[in-house]
Amino acid sequence: MSHRNVPLSPTGRLRLARCVVDQGWSLRTAAGRFSVSVPTAKRWADRYREHGTTAMEDRSSRPHYSPARTARATERRIVGLRVSRRLGPHRIAYRLGLPVSTVQAVLVRYGCPRLTWTDPATGCRVRKQRAVRYEHEAPGDLVHVDVKKLARIPEGGGHRVHGRQAGNKIKKQSRPGYSKLHNAVDDCSRLAYSEILDDEKKETAAAFWTRANTYFESCAITVKRVLTDNGSAYRSQVFADALGDAITHKRTRPYRPQTNGKVERFNRTLLEEWAYAKPYTSESARQGDYQAWIHSYNHHRGHTALGGSTPSERVTNLTGKYN
Repeated sequence: MSHRNVPLSPTGRLRLARCVVDQGWSLRTAAGRFSVSVPTAKRWADRYREHGTTAMEDRSSRPHYSPARTARATERRIVGLRVSRRLGPHRIAYRLGLPVSTVQAVLVRYGCPRLTWTDPATGCRVRKQRAVRYEHEAPGDLVHVDVKKLARIPEGGGHRVHGRQAGNKIKKQSRPGYSKLHNAVDDCSRLAYSEILDDEKKETAAAFWTRANTYFESCAITVKRVLTDNGSAYRSQVFADALGDAITHKRTRPYRPQTNGKVERFNRTLLEEWAYAKPYTSESARQGDYQAWIHSYNHHRGHTALGGSTPSERVTNLTGKYN
């Protein structure tokens, strides 16, 4: 879209039309002055006479009548099959004898969500489009808490260093076990607090939340609600006591990890950018890089969900504190 003040933008068209209509210029003179053809000058002058200044905007190029458009009855059958049978565009096209592109265009026109965005049982939308992404207004309104299970690296490296076959043999012989990454991510700012611990027992989860809450308080964030899954540690009285009376505990629906999507996305990010970012030769070497990566995530890594900002830029107390 051009700037509104460039020649022959809505402002330029209005100047041309006023020269012809209000000041009595000839069409040829006005066309030469504004470097356009005579028919163009006539078109804008006529629109100005008939409709005034509001007619200087571009009109839609959509035709008033589309004789080749799919019949309304056919469109209803397409949408009906999507709603009642939950069929994709290829299967609908096969049933109705229509091109797949036609079926897809109708589904988009009527705002039908993709099948992967809907609940298999009910057909209701479970995934929001990017334009309507939900987000709490202030830091601390909701904090997502989760545990990520991560296999430890054997001494000397695993399959990323020695290859798949040799790595699997080393892993089988050494049995390095798993680390448990306890994560807490603020919904509004995406500010994260994380620790690598040995288990996910109720005492461990409760102690982790106590330290996480202390961290958020140091950032001037007062946590109001915490969202977790339905793990036994989070359903325990020990964890409830760690939350206290001032924090409301919310749980996700069973078998619906997308409800806790912010921390699930954080888990995926840490795998891509830290855990599997390079071939480590030991678990201690990988864990030694973790807090530096957390610092970079919070203070230097731009987030697309935040419009390129970092979590620290959404939390006033942190901006410029750890450069």
